[in-house]
Amino acid sequence: MKALTWQGKRKIEYSEVPDPVIKEPRDAIIEVTSTGICGSDLHLYEVMAPYLEPGDVLGHEPMGVVVETGAEVPNLKVGDRVVIPFGIACGSCFMCDRGLQSQCETTQVRDEGMGAALFGYTRLYGQVPGGQAEYLRVPQAQYGPIVVPEGPADDRFVFLSDVLPTAWQAVEYAAVPEGGTLAVIGLGPIGDMAARIGLHRGCRVIGIDLVPERLGRSQARGVETLTYSADVAEQVRHLTGGRGPDSVIDAVGMEAHGSPKAQAAHKLVGLMPSGLAEKMMETVGVDRLAAFYLAIELVRRGGTISLSGVYGGAADPLPMLTMFDKQISLRMGQGNVRRWVDDILPLLTDDDPLGVDGFATHHVPLSDGPAAYAMFQKKQDGAVKVLLKP
Repeated sequence: MKALTWQGKRKIEYSEVPDPVIKEPRDAIIEVTSTGICGSDLHLYEVMAPYLEPGDVLGHEPMGVVVETGAEVPNLKVGDRVVIPFGIACGSCFMCDRGLQSQCETTQVRDEGMGAALFGYTRLYGQVPGGQAEYLRVPQAQYGPIVVPEGPADDRFVFLSDVLPTAWQAVEYAAVPEGGTLAVIGLGPIGDMAARIGLHRGCRVIGIDLVPERLGRSQARGVETLTYSADVAEQVRHLTGGRGPDSVIDAVGMEAHGSPKAQAAHKLVGLMPSGLAEKMMETVGVDRLAAFYLAIELVRRGGTISLSGVYGGAADPLPMLTMFDKQISLRMGQGNVRRWVDDILPLLTDDDPLGVDGFATHHVPLSDGPAAYAMFQKKQDGAVKVLLKP
């Protein structure tokens, strides 16, 4: 089959790879019909080379049709239309029982000291072949796949794989009081959807980004938007009576712009031998914390920061005195997809209150994936969300 494979920093290839096969009785195989490029895929494209090997199949936002099931997958049948959560979870362990599927004890990557395995996301998370491919092997298929109705186009449901539950969790963790104000830093796919969910829940939402197309897209849905600048914190305080927003979502993570030192560290890591680069990431730190620092500055005293942007490796020192003095609450973590599906599915109707039908900005063939990665990374052509079609 054909798939998108990682071959080196900023080098993605449309390659021939072996067809997936059933390996365990709880496996299923799906034929992929749509698969997204996620903002966190850019970490692999740009920064996470030490944890990848040439030929790794990328992607963790697929949906498709079941073509084969293992002997212990009674909940699926051939022909079912399914969305595959990006995290692999069993549904019955201590962590899954508590709605923390991203920490599943059955699939935890203990050798790396990490949580649940992820599709298409480095050795740190199990090096499981991803969904930017024609076919996908799905472990723990007795629990993970979400069966969705026939009829509507894939765009109606594909974002259940990551964008919708991750953004939903970001807003849940933000704990915005009734009628309160939510600031969202970064209006890429997760930030954009989190802002939409915040509006749907009756919050006042202030969105911050650098890209005019992203600002315009959110503004059109009712978000108050600000262009990131040196005085953006002052602008937000002016909009909130001098106090700051009740809650802030950092939907950026380590791809934040505005930190030249960390940008240089990213480039240096890309030039190092893998072993040395791993050590630097894990002990010295290569993150760009500009967005997180801004969140700390913005949030009102006694407010909450919800961190959904992905940070990798060690981070720079945090302003603990400020965080303690402001009595900030902080929540974070990978999205627990299955925890939120029942809340989200009723919104995926023809009324489409979250605008999922028009959420993707680009639909391209899987064969054009390498160019799509470059476009998304450079924020060209208004790219916010790219869906690939095998």
